Amino acid sequence: MHFTNKTIIITGASAGIGRTLSLSLAQQGANLVLAARDATALAEVADACHKGGGNAIAIPTDVTQPQACQHLIEQAIATFGQIDILVNNAGISMLAPFEQVTDLSIFEQVMQVNYLGAVYCTHYALPYLKTSRGLLVAISSLCGKTAVPTRTGYVASKHALQGFCDTLRIELRGTGVDVLVVSPGFVATDIRKRAFGADGQTLGNSPRDESRGNMSVEECVRQILRAMEKRQREQIMTPKGKVIPWVKLIAPGIVDRLAAKAAGWKS
Repeated sequence: MHFTNKTIIITGASAGIGRTLSLSLAQQGANLVLAARDATALAEVADACHKGGGNAIAIPTDVTQPQACQHLIEQAIATFGQIDILVNNAGISMLAPFEQVTDLSIFEQVMQVNYLGAVYCTHYALPYLKTSRGLLVAISSLCGKTAVPTRTGYVASKHALQGFCDTLRIELRGTGVDVLVVSPGFVATDIRKRAFGADGQTLGNSPRDESRGNMSVEECVRQILRAMEKRQREQIMTPKGKVIPWVKLIAPGIVDRLAAKAAGWKS
């Protein structure tokens, strides 16, 4: 797959992986439909995409609202006439041991953004993806493959996203639509700073040592683009992540210990 003149919708496009992916695709001459809640930041990304060689429109969108997702898809069609790729990238996290959580609405909010937002956008985009024999992309996480302490809500949402995409892939066999699930590990973005704490408030600072063990956003996007070009079904980004599903079958306790260590969890 080449991206020149392809119409690509990217949610969560105002920062992090979404922003860098948008700029990279703009350099390849893509038609971009950029979605996020932060209208100002989104407009800045759209302007940068124009300067980088692509066409881009910014559609401020709250993916937790079905009507907003429908509007996003309608604007993509009204502007470019087709949809070739939908990248469900919008995401939010939580960082708190479950027994310390005092605001249970965290779980609903995380599930709405990470899982239902992808469901809504996919629902409205699917007829057009079938017409173009396009590609559906979900930016998930290694948390969609295994458990990680202090992230109960986030892990649950990413498991739901993985299951949704795996099921949809089977249903879409023979339609020409491919489904790609991307599973990064720790990436150098602000997602952990913006995560919900136990009281439902944004943390503001990551509890993790962000100076080590993170993949750069640029490397993450490079792998995403390669997987999109090949229309892969999955892209698991770290060697450890590729091994985990197999180790879980024979020694699940080892995986639990590795996950606890990665999260800095001390029981």
